[in-house]
Amino acid sequence: MELTETQRQELAEAEAQRHETRRPVSPGLEAMLFRPLPLLDHGFIRVVDYMGDDTAVVQAARVSYGRGTKAANEDRGLIRYLMRHRHSTPFEMCEIKYHVKLPIFVARQWIRHRMSNVNEYSARYSILDREFYLPAPEQLAAQSAVNRQGRGSVLQGDEAARVLDLLREDATRNYDHYLDMLNEDAEGRVIDEGRRGLARELARMNLTLNAYTQWYWKTDLHNLLNFLSLRADAHAQYEIRVYAEAMLDTVRAWVPLTYEAFRDYRQGAVTLSAQMLATVRGMLDGRDPQQEGSGLSKREWRELMTVLGREA
Repeated sequence: MELTETQRQELAEAEAQRHETRRPVSPGLEAMLFRPLPLLDHGFIRVVDYMGDDTAVVQAARVSYGRGTKAANEDRGLIRYLMRHRHSTPFEMCEIKYHVKLPIFVARQWIRHRMSNVNEYSARYSILDREFYLPAPEQLAAQSAVNRQGRGSVLQGDEAARVLDLLREDATRNYDHYLDMLNEDAEGRVIDEGRRGLARELARMNLTLNAYTQWYWKTDLHNLLNFLSLRADAHAQYEIRVYAEAMLDTVRAWVPLTYEAFRDYRQGAVTLSAQMLATVRGMLDGRDPQQEGSGLSKREWRELMTVLGREA
């Protein structure tokens, strides 16, 4: 991912500004401001602004006047309690705003999380860049035989090369037709003075879903963690997962105590149904429960055995 000279200049000017503040700041996240983190082939994510830190969570939970308990271990214990028992409102006191550049098909998957404020680049007003997401060869996989929404084995050789050629050819052709319908080049200059161009809001319908868009995305910490618990998971689609993993890095820098609790109680934990718990208790009592009679479906049984590190 390469920024244009104009973009680099804008970021340099923003980074050079200094503002005195009396509110709490996060030194780790301050160091990441104005730093686009490159993702995929042309995408990025960067932190634009934020409000609050770990102490804001503690302060809200205790409804205290100051920065909360001075003993760091007490703050850590409270945050872990809040995370463990899913008390959400104290985490809603922190907010963060990102600038994200991402393929349109990833954006459409992302926007299903209806818990944020979003302002997207408008193709009704501006011309989209000639940039398309082309997967790395190791991400070109066939449809999974067991997961209807997942990938299976990686395509090889001529088959993979053909897919990449088709993706590149379709995206390039459609973008050329997009500019032709607009009768404008990428800089907005008229191509043919002898004809009128199609309105931008109509011409954009021809673009492929691997074209890049951009948006500002603002959310609170509670909803961000819900988003990350799904999209930073190994089962999430690769293209959105890389964005979620980069956002996890920003959370670790921003609210390290909350990140630690999230890692332990959400990412590294599992939820057991009543039937699963009964099965585990049976194992602890020395019995040998079987899937038949457990009340678990074959899929649930397989998932439980995987969690326990046993053969299904």
